[in-house]
Amino acid sequence: MSETPVALDCTVPIWDRFYLVHPLVIVGTVEPDGTIDLAPKHMAGPVSWENHFGFVCCDTHATYRNAVRSGAFTVSYPTPDQLVETSLTAAPRQSDNTKPSLGAVPTVPATVVEGALVRGARIHLECELERIVDDLGANSLIIGHVVAASVAEQALRVMDREDEHVIADAPVLAYLQPNRFCVIDESMSFPFHAGWSR
Repeated sequence: MSETPVALDCTVPIWDRFYLVHPLVIVGTVEPDGTIDLAPKHMAGPVSWENHFGFVCCDTHATYRNAVRSGAFTVSYPTPDQLVETSLTAAPRQSDNTKPSLGAVPTVPATVVEGALVRGARIHLECELERIVDDLGANSLIIGHVVAASVAEQALRVMDREDEHVIADAPVLAYLQPNRFCVIDESMSFPFHAGWSR
């Protein structure tokens, strides 16, 4: 028996009416005084087959202003064990515009761009700002070119290791918009049609 679809009102945002799986990343930027800002993002990921990474932000956020001013940002994909640290990066700023909670998030310096990455994250990306697409409602899409990348050894795909073992050994932390998270530690091969190509 098939279910009857429920029509949604598209005159308002629809995204909180159902769950969607998103990556959960921490974007790092450098504040005007040289301190590191970290912020979680879920509307984020590759934006081309090439080494381009993008995330959605608002021009009222420090992440946006810092990326525009410095011309760079970093991306850390936290592990499921780093859920608390990820939550700490979402803490609001204090009246003096600081985020004291970031002191509890261990970082390592970026290697190519100015900035820092979350220590122990599954994937590290360092990006130079390439372009910004503004006026997506209140949001903007910030796109960078990946100039340095590294991945935890257990999360690296290699020829002599089955992909399902990679996921089992290095589970993926995902955000279920609007208010949940999950850990992906099991996967199956997708049944691509014969002759498929990207």
